[in-house]
Amino acid sequence: MDDFDVLVIGGGIAGMSLAYEVARAGRRVALLEMESALAYHTTGRSAATWIGTYGNGPVRALTAASHDFFVQPPAELYEEPLSSPLVMLHVAPAGLGETVQRLHEDVVGLTPEARVVDGAEAHRLVPLLRAGWVEAALVEPGALEVDVAQLHQGYRRGLRALGGELRTSAKVESASRSGERWQVRTSDGQELSAGQIVNAAGAWADEVGARFGAAPIGIEPRLRSVFMVSAPDVDPHLPMTMSLDPENPFYFKADAGQYLCSPADETSSVPRDAKHDQLEIARAIDAINEATTMGIRSIRTPWAGLRSFVADGSPVIGPDPVVPGFFWFAAQGGYGIQMGPAAARLGAALMTGNPVPEDITGTGFSVGSVRPGR
Repeated sequence: MDDFDVLVIGGGIAGMSLAYEVARAGRRVALLEMESALAYHTTGRSAATWIGTYGNGPVRALTAASHDFFVQPPAELYEEPLSSPLVMLHVAPAGLGETVQRLHEDVVGLTPEARVVDGAEAHRLVPLLRAGWVEAALVEPGALEVDVAQLHQGYRRGLRALGGELRTSAKVESASRSGERWQVRTSDGQELSAGQIVNAAGAWADEVGARFGAAPIGIEPRLRSVFMVSAPDVDPHLPMTMSLDPENPFYFKADAGQYLCSPADETSSVPRDAKHDQLEIARAIDAINEATTMGIRSIRTPWAGLRSFVADGSPVIGPDPVVPGFFWFAAQGGYGIQMGPAAARLGAALMTGNPVPEDITGTGFSVGSVRPGR
């Protein structure tokens, strides 16, 4: 039986970043991934952005505390830049202008550069928008494009350099606790022992928790579809544009000479290898064509991912209130990339008994807002 201090279950950005931070704190770590490849599900299908005005209060706080990591990444992990500038534009069509004011009031504390503009200014920023379609918009000039593959690979290199082990095709089949340690058996016949277990299994978090005797936290995987649209003369500096219409949401952004588009769907799902929703994509095409002059007639390369939530929309980070040696690092929603660096440092501090980093508490973040059983 292989012995470790910590077993991390899940090889996406959540599990990989926390595994690195825990190893950096001096723990011997092994990461278990049920798929044959790491970051196969949600992480590998991300829209790849850091947006300070996106998510609820705890999410935005962890996002703000992650900003400097993306702008000046640690030299020991990254030789290349992780991010590039992006302007974010939240747009409200006629009759919904007040939603922009409410959003501004919510986010201005942590994103003071965000500002409200009228429809004419929104059209100037994104000439694709039809004149008169936008009543008001919120501009976030300091958003970022993120190289997700490089982000994940840097944490992976760092974990390996600290002696951490990575094991793929290793789904947890059974677990038992003896004294102060867990004994775990995986689908490929491995037997491992550890003092602490981290559940970073994304959409499968409640299934994994059940194997360790933990009560479910109410994980709800939600499908998010994405598709590409080819077009001539795509402006690479075009702001990412997201509709605030709750009845007909969508977003689009320039991406490698094409447009990356999404219906911003949140359809409840079971944990699975996600497939795009053709009906939602069709709805988004109609909505984008109504709001813009893009004139979408066909699409390229559709895909989908699962974004996992609990009822209040905040992540679940902390020790299980009943099961000893079992730590939740789940429900990161669609924000796992943008808040990942700070969330990992927070998780490592809570696991190792160290103080929560001051740059996280300085955002007004409360540990109680993400505690399991809150």
